[in-house]
Amino acid sequence: MIKIKNAAADFIREPLLNPFGFKGGLVSELWQSAVRLESSSYKSLGLGIQSVLWSDAKVFAENCPAGGNAVMFAMTCHAAKLIKGKTFENPEELLDRLLPPVLEYGKLISDCPSMRMTFALNALVPVDLAAWVLYARENKFDSFDDIIPDYVRGAMKHRHGELSKIPLITYGIGREDIEKILSDGSFVLKIKIGSDPERDGDANKMLSWDKSRLSLIHELADRYSTEHTDSGKIAYYLDANGRYPDKDTLLRLLDHADKIGALDRIVLLEEPFDELNEVDVHDIPVRIAADESAHCAADAIRRIELGYGAIALKPIAKTLSMSFRILNEAYKRNIPCFCADLTVTPIMLEWNKNFASRLSPLPGLRTGVVESNGDQNYVRWEELCSYHPLRGASYIIPVGGAFRLGYEFYRDSGGIFLDSEYYNSLF
Repeated sequence: MIKIKNAAADFIREPLLNPFGFKGGLVSELWQSAVRLESSSYKSLGLGIQSVLWSDAKVFAENCPAGGNAVMFAMTCHAAKLIKGKTFENPEELLDRLLPPVLEYGKLISDCPSMRMTFALNALVPVDLAAWVLYARENKFDSFDDIIPDYVRGAMKHRHGELSKIPLITYGIGREDIEKILSDGSFVLKIKIGSDPERDGDANKMLSWDKSRLSLIHELADRYSTEHTDSGKIAYYLDANGRYPDKDTLLRLLDHADKIGALDRIVLLEEPFDELNEVDVHDIPVRIAADESAHCAADAIRRIELGYGAIALKPIAKTLSMSFRILNEAYKRNIPCFCADLTVTPIMLEWNKNFASRLSPLPGLRTGVVESNGDQNYVRWEELCSYHPLRGASYIIPVGGAFRLGYEFYRDSGGIFLDSEYYNSLF
């Protein structure tokens, strides 16, 4: 058993280059949280990225940006307070004990009884990652392979030599930037749809905007070819973040995609509907993926029953512990998984890369992928890269649109078990 003698939390406000548009809203900064855990023998550090809009749009809408972030950080601090002096055998057990009280605390301080579980999971990411690092140090583990639970090892048996970087096309990214992303070698584009162009919640205006956006991107991407997809064409990954009100509206978008020759390019369409809208999607002509609605393993099973054909895993947003469990349930049902981003820092990206590098490729793709858009969005991206404990390693910066992994990456586990001098200095 591991006893936590002390736990502390802190945060840093990181500005973004431009307002980040999704879910019909905009964010201009992201709070980076950090948690330090201490046992009698070791200390450990876990980082997190707070995404209030992604994790619960209602909490975001009912608070000013700093207010929503303050709620989430208070939940992280509450978790740190709860575990002081407590013991745990493994991080999954610790998460099970923390999630219910932290979620209830969040509902109380936000005055939002409907707060989504993902909001609490987002708040618990730095605690969970710190627990995994402490667990590794207590058990003398130095490899990500060592901490993979036995029950999910079958789903994580790949060792990709490279991971293609999926960039994010948000509402505000213009023609020139899209062309640069394509010329840099990206072959899967994650496209945010569901804009609210006049801020009036009109679904028809949203649909018209999405049609025009898809037409523009398809016009540009259709000029490129790639050896990394079965079709030889650039693939599209549409992310609606629950913005579509019903199946009919979504099918109208897909009819448009079919008319312009883009339908067979769509390898994923993520979270088209609000999670409370449990519509069956078996008859939708593209692979529907669950993200925010798959809070936990039980939720993932429910989405699969509704016809969802892929699950977005986010060790950096829904905790590593929960991601192992969700992957296990998807693997048992032959449902492919992939790792999506939360605009994380270079160090947190290594956790996603460790996870993604061990997953089977998505249907239609010939290589492993990982979404990463921090370089597109952070003002201080170069500085953030310098905080990596193995800065300069060949696998940190993508080359030709892909992270080259190889022996060093697997030997080092991307540096996730090493200390960052910069983030340690917070404590």
